[in-house]
Amino acid sequence: MERGRSKGPQHRTVTALADALALEGDDCDQFLELAREGRLRDHWTRPTGQCDLPRPIDDFTGRTAELTWTTELVRPRGAPGAAGVGLITGSAGLGKTTFAVRAAHALRPDFPGGVLFLDLFGMSSHPMPVTESLALLLRALGVIEQEIPADVAGRASLYRSLLRQRRVLVVLDNAASEGQVRPLLPGDGVGRALVTSRRLLAGLEGVRRLSLGPLPLLEATELLTGILKGRSASDDGAAISRLVELCDGLPLALRIIGNRLVSRPGWKAAELAARLGNEQGRLEQLKAGDLKIANAFAMSYEQLTRSSRQVFRRLSLIPGRDFDATLAAVVGGVDVEDAWDVLDELVDLGLLQDSAASRYRFHDLVRLFADDRLQQEDTVAERETVTEAVTSWLLQMATGAGRWFESGHGQAASGLSSPEEADRWLRVNVDNWMGALRAAAGTGRHSAVLDCAESLDWFSDRWMHAPHWLEVFTLGADAAAALGDQARQANQLNLLAWVHLVPRDDPETALRYTAQALDLATRSGATDEMASAHHNAGGALRSLGRLSEAIASETRAAEMFKASGDIDSYSQCLGALGTCLRDAGRHTEALEQYLGLWGLLNDNRSGMRPSVVAFTRPIALARIGECLALLGHRSEAIFKLTEAISLMEQAQLPSQQARSLETLAALLAEEGRSEESRSAYARAAEVYEEVGDAEASSRCRDLA
Repeated sequence: MERGRSKGPQHRTVTALADALALEGDDCDQFLELAREGRLRDHWTRPTGQCDLPRPIDDFTGRTAELTWTTELVRPRGAPGAAGVGLITGSAGLGKTTFAVRAAHALRPDFPGGVLFLDLFGMSSHPMPVTESLALLLRALGVIEQEIPADVAGRASLYRSLLRQRRVLVVLDNAASEGQVRPLLPGDGVGRALVTSRRLLAGLEGVRRLSLGPLPLLEATELLTGILKGRSASDDGAAISRLVELCDGLPLALRIIGNRLVSRPGWKAAELAARLGNEQGRLEQLKAGDLKIANAFAMSYEQLTRSSRQVFRRLSLIPGRDFDATLAAVVGGVDVEDAWDVLDELVDLGLLQDSAASRYRFHDLVRLFADDRLQQEDTVAERETVTEAVTSWLLQMATGAGRWFESGHGQAASGLSSPEEADRWLRVNVDNWMGALRAAAGTGRHSAVLDCAESLDWFSDRWMHAPHWLEVFTLGADAAAALGDQARQANQLNLLAWVHLVPRDDPETALRYTAQALDLATRSGATDEMASAHHNAGGALRSLGRLSEAIASETRAAEMFKASGDIDSYSQCLGALGTCLRDAGRHTEALEQYLGLWGLLNDNRSGMRPSVVAFTRPIALARIGECLALLGHRSEAIFKLTEAISLMEQAQLPSQQARSLETLAALLAEEGRSEESRSAYARAAEVYEEVGDAEASSRCRDLA
């Protein structure tokens, strides 16, 4: 500054002055910000700046397809024309600037007029004014100071006229807004431009867009390995893989980790991975010198309004990995319309990722940043209030959705208008309502936990291979035990028996649960739960090959349900009894049993709930087809199974559909209909894969 080379003080000088003057709080913050503004002004007006392109990073990795995109976009081809402007967007830490610089260096031979680079300071509190940016670019293009027009329109016109005939590539980095960028774009000439921004800049016309995402696992591993080149070979592959996983594909995080290890040869990669494994301290570990991941996120955070910051922080309290605007409104304490506006703003700044399904999610490290801001800026009481509201809302929604399948209508509070809507909500929000269920159990809200677990009984049949049911019904059983309600505890134990019988295929454990359920049900006089215990025991005994005992248990259960007037459960026992008879080789009796069930399902006076009829009908029809096949009536069996599979698809019963497809494929092969058989096996493999049964999927794929 004394020599006149700079008008802005260095940060360390300002900090030393602040300490010497004993500045604290707002006074200190204001002092540092004023100095920062001075440095920015100095950067913009320093006469030595000629918009030189920064050096490329030697260990740049990946982004092959994206580099090809830039080449095809900006490489001049033939006559002058419009276009040739690429907008590169993405959240903090994704390496937009590094990527643009790399692309510009690769393209330099195609631009004899030069490659210019200009940082527009879009994330600062004072982005570079258009007048200043045009002046810098004009000087870099060789215009002397006296010939630079005074007004923006004149400068922009001169700038475009120069680019019209010059093959110049301009890299406009860190743009704040459309208005800041629009005057800097080339017109209908051979000049080209690459623009980077954290914002989407949706208002820019005539540009092609490239959204950078996190690096794929392989490229992320290559980047970290490249940065660590030359370190001791003692860094084991497992530790490197764990570090890559914790960085979640974010290039800045990978570079910080790599730089920390390179600068400290004595450190072990495994030790650093262990430190990063602690979520509470992960952001603090992601720093190396003046590189700090939290600072990158903070620049975007500071762009938000006060109310948007609050919503952003509180979104970190959502239990699952993604959410919609309705849940965002609940956690943010705003109406849905306002939530949409905030979510759009967060996506625009790269603080959230969105999808075509109108669902949103954090990058893992951004979530940690949001949680850190929440801990710093919201009181304990405020956090607890929001957590309670979100937990209650999610449990109410899940309980209401589940009741669509047990009683034919959901809670009015759920806002879900049909079983199909309830089914979709439960599936897409499973991580959220499961998190709420755990939270409620942890805080002793036993009644709410038990209500929710009970409501999901019939829905669990529709999604039987989901991995959550063991935990759901265990929490339900624990809640019933805490409430001292033996009958409801027996109900949850019966559901746990079902979990071990169907999704987990562990009949011995299922029998243990049925014994406990039967004991509690008998002591409490819960007849329906006694019948359920007999029904589940019948299924377990059948799986163990103890068919006589299984038939006796299912017969007893059917009698008890019929006597109590529970026709829905009675119908399930009829089907199970038919299966026991089939497995015992009594095929004619099994067919009669299933035909009796079919008649009940089609009797409008039976009293069965429509949802149970819709669930049971395709399964009963498939079993009729199987019995017909065993009795040698293949053509009729194929017809029944084909109809059943169609009904299963409509009712969204993939597990049953996959089994029936495999049975149909085998029958078609026996009939010599090879092409149809292979098609059925291929479809069965696909559906088995959808429900997570890799072994069955592979078996069918081999036969397709």
